[in-house]
Amino acid sequence: MREEFEKLAAAGKIEGKHVEPLVQLVEGGYCTHRSWGFGKIKTVDTVFARFTIDFPGKAGHTMDLAFAAESLKPIAKNHILARKAADIEAVRHLAAHHLDLIKLVLNSFDGKATVDQIQQVLVPDVIAEDYKKWWETAKREMKKDGHFIVPLKKTEPVIFQQQETSLQARSLADFRAAKGLKARIVVVAEILKAVSDLSDKAAAATEIINALNADIVSYQRTQPSVALEAIFARDELRHAAGLQATTIEVSAAQIWLQDGIKFGPLVETIPAAKHHRALESFREANPERWHEILRGSINLVSAKLAKEFANLLIAQGKLDLLKETLARHINQHTASSELLLWFGRERNEDFVDILGPEVFRAMLTAMERDQFNERRSNRLRDFILEDQQLIGELTASADIEVVKDLTRALKLSPVFDDMDKRSLLARLVKAHPAVQPLISGEQTKQDSSLLVSWESLERRRIEYQDLVQKKIPANSKEIAIARSYGDLRENHEYKAAKEMQKILMRNKEELEAQLARARGTDFSNAKTDIVGQGTIVRVLDLISNQPETFTILGAWDSDPEHGVISYLTPVAQALVNHKIGDEVEFELEGVKRRQRIEKIEAWQAPVVVEVAEVAA
Repeated sequence: MREEFEKLAAAGKIEGKHVEPLVQLVEGGYCTHRSWGFGKIKTVDTVFARFTIDFPGKAGHTMDLAFAAESLKPIAKNHILARKAADIEAVRHLAAHHLDLIKLVLNSFDGKATVDQIQQVLVPDVIAEDYKKWWETAKREMKKDGHFIVPLKKTEPVIFQQQETSLQARSLADFRAAKGLKARIVVVAEILKAVSDLSDKAAAATEIINALNADIVSYQRTQPSVALEAIFARDELRHAAGLQATTIEVSAAQIWLQDGIKFGPLVETIPAAKHHRALESFREANPERWHEILRGSINLVSAKLAKEFANLLIAQGKLDLLKETLARHINQHTASSELLLWFGRERNEDFVDILGPEVFRAMLTAMERDQFNERRSNRLRDFILEDQQLIGELTASADIEVVKDLTRALKLSPVFDDMDKRSLLARLVKAHPAVQPLISGEQTKQDSSLLVSWESLERRRIEYQDLVQKKIPANSKEIAIARSYGDLRENHEYKAAKEMQKILMRNKEELEAQLARARGTDFSNAKTDIVGQGTIVRVLDLISNQPETFTILGAWDSDPEHGVISYLTPVAQALVNHKIGDEVEFELEGVKRRQRIEKIEAWQAPVVVEVAEVAA
């Protein structure tokens, strides 16, 4: 066709520069257009100087030769797209030979293509089912073969090279090129998958281990979590290579026993896949105290990590200690949302004596406490809404009066919107029909109010003033500044400021609702003939014969270490309205308690003396 095209150029129907592109298009027989995609050249009309091309959805499309030369990209006959168009069944059969098909694809794209490009060209035309399994097999074969370079990042291309390179040489080259200890750990993880295929795994492992040891020394104080990951990778590689440990290298125990190590935050920064290994190494490093440290940290970590803590405690025979810790946090309403999220998901028969309505009440408390945390998560709330059986299971064996009290608390809780609250209340009615009148009837003013101390009320008011006078105006300025940057669709600063505005306004509404319910008091009129708000109650435990003292104050007053408890807590509810000599029973930290009231006194608010008065 070259002569015909040259004649057309001589006749002025096309330009001379068009001849070579047109020859390539005709020889290949296939092309691509940036808008219409892949096409097959059907005919060449040299009289009218045009092609007839079949594009997807545009069969028999005619195109001027000069326009075709400038707008079409020729596709060779051995290109994957051309092979698919010419004989798709042959290409499908080729898929059984993973490396041959991958080589075809890569050569079609100048020797390299990303993982996404490979998938797009093969799925679903060539591989219609279980591509993920096919790709994993192909990837393993490519790593063994010396002609392919398989990157660690999906965004980087897979490369085919004519010159063969051994797996060992490629692995060591990747390790040497990795920048930073974190990147080296990722490379070692890949090497471990194919360590048995290395030509001299002992030599490779020795080089890598020596380099890791040097890095670990540098990282052990500045980034201990990364140093621990490196130690785990180093030890695993050494074991796979059959090498012996040296006595001069840093161990996991040395990391854990460093001064200033904060256990919970450190474990949180370790990848979840390494949590179990990290905890086991911590237990080995602290054989006497590990379980106490885990118990002290379980309320400060994520739900996923709380599960790992619990699994280790249970596996090591510490279930009773774990239950004691959980019961204490639940009964004192100090349990975090993350701990309760794990506990709610778990709730198996090991914890049957702890599971009850107080768990749900603790969940409400935790979510209300989280309202004012700008980094709070809604995962616990979402879990409660999604788990249809949760409320019914937690209240199944509860006394109806307890269920009614829980119903009131749920009705007044600000953490659920009206629709979600109705859904949860409906679940309570389904499990306990007796509470239906409480839900459908009018809530009295007394039911909706909260008795609080003046001090705690003042703290809430200060918090509200700070929100209204400082945080919300500052956020409005941020929105105005971000808006000035232009194009709100791509303006990330504006979107972030608007999201913060939603959080602040929701906090404002919630604080206003709480303050509207609050009734301040100094408890000066507290009666001492029976236990009530504003009283100090001295009791004798009839089982241990030990005296205890409880100071019962307002809804927002709590200092368990000094015996100060809210009148809404289970202990206070058990004591309220009883007189001296009465015996009461209740459950605390999962243990049944029986106590006799020995003395009731009026609580006196501490006197605040002004500095000026003292000077006078």
